[in-house]
Amino acid sequence: MGAGALAATPAFAQPSAQEQLDELQVRVENKSVQELCAEKDNIELDFVSPRIRGLQIQAVHPSYINTIVSDRWAPDWSSCDLSHDPKFFAQARRRTFWETPEFWMTGYTFPSFWRPNDVPIRIGDQVETGFHLIQVWMWYRERAEEIMVFYPPDGYWRARPLPFEDMRWTAYGSSFLVGPVETQERPIVAYEEIVFDPKTRSFTLKFKRGGEAKVSLKGIDQERLTLDVSYDDAMPGGRPFAALRSMYAMETMSDAAIVAWRSKRGKGWEEAPVIDFPGASATEVWVGRHLPSRHNLSAPDMVFSKFQGATGK
Repeated sequence: MGAGALAATPAFAQPSAQEQLDELQVRVENKSVQELCAEKDNIELDFVSPRIRGLQIQAVHPSYINTIVSDRWAPDWSSCDLSHDPKFFAQARRRTFWETPEFWMTGYTFPSFWRPNDVPIRIGDQVETGFHLIQVWMWYRERAEEIMVFYPPDGYWRARPLPFEDMRWTAYGSSFLVGPVETQERPIVAYEEIVFDPKTRSFTLKFKRGGEAKVSLKGIDQERLTLDVSYDDAMPGGRPFAALRSMYAMETMSDAAIVAWRSKRGKGWEEAPVIDFPGASATEVWVGRHLPSRHNLSAPDMVFSKFQGATGK
């Protein structure tokens, strides 16, 4: 592990008998729809529980990562019509506003975006505003690696592990939302403010709907990136506390094709095609691909696990 790499916890680690008894089971609801356009997020899995106070989210290299010879990540705009998307215009800019020898963050303002870019980002006494996209970078093996991005205007996050073995780069794929998920033309989480703590590498997300969550970078290596998420209270209005967004046109043109889940009293993992997933009560959920895809071939699988309830409940 190179300079700055953090230890990551293994995905699918078998919980002990006591851990299984203590696991919180949450409801996973599938709101996915069929879609021809490979650049539209038609997959939506919502995570719901009034008891939730914490979980772990992992981005894990797909099982076929070591077979990739020629990666694919170019967008496919065939069968797409985005002419009706709303647009808010701004002055384009790029700025690195926090950095250490190992980690740094760079913000981008695009010429246009589908929502206003008015969410402040606070680091100590420093406040940054007007960014559409924030990149989190890491220095690893004598080069810069972009490990995570988030979009303050709509609450979308993407994460990826460090490149596998000697790969120079891997693609992003599925996105996730943390906080009270609502629909404003599409699923979003509306932020009041984002506060970054450099010492703990954590983001406090303050929600316009009330309450807050903390997203902490727990670990990253060449297998997975691990985030710990905690909430100060239940989601207002009974809204989902998290959601996964992705795309699926067909199994070999997808960022997510299969859902696997484990229930509290289940004797094994269950699986279903993501578009037909019936929903489930689960203690752990994996969303990814078994077969290589022509779309974002190296993009990671996503794992949602270690759901924790309020103390004493």
